Amino acid sequence: MSDTGAVQYWYNTKTGEVEESRDRSSWTHRMGPYPTRDAAQHALDTARRRNDTWEEEDDHWRGRD
Repeated sequence: MSDTGAVQYWYNTKTGEVEESRDRSSWTHRMGPYPTRDAAQHALDTARRRNDTWEEEDDHWRGRD
């Protein structure tokens, strides 16, 4: 990925903190990138909602509704 100069944000699942593009921790604890600090801060909520939606879609596809 090339550096466009735009700041990106990651959520660190180990520390619970948001990190900017220039000071990222190990990839093993990062979710992102996100375009804003707020979006990164809510990464777990976003992932949870997406997973719930996918589970519902899978149940529907399997005829378990």
